[in-house]
Amino acid sequence: MSTLERLAEALGADVMKAMDETGDERLFMEVAGVIGTASQTLEEAFLTDIRVRLAERKARAHLIARVKQHRAAQKKQG
Repeated sequence: MSTLERLAEALGADVMKAMDETGDERLFMEVAGVIGTASQTLEEAFLTDIRVRLAERKARAHLIARVKQHRAAQKKQG
């Protein structure tokens, strides 16, 4: 893993935690703007990391909801 990838991943994890704590779902855009003034390369890597994390979070929530729905239907039948 390159320095760029390590930095983007670490910052992405920290920003996701801060977003959860503050409730600010767009905080990553503010951080990306700060990064972009110094390094467009890091900004792109950071945004990719954030998009992947947000997509995984959304997919996981969907999966959990579907399993709960399935289990509830099974209880009604059984």
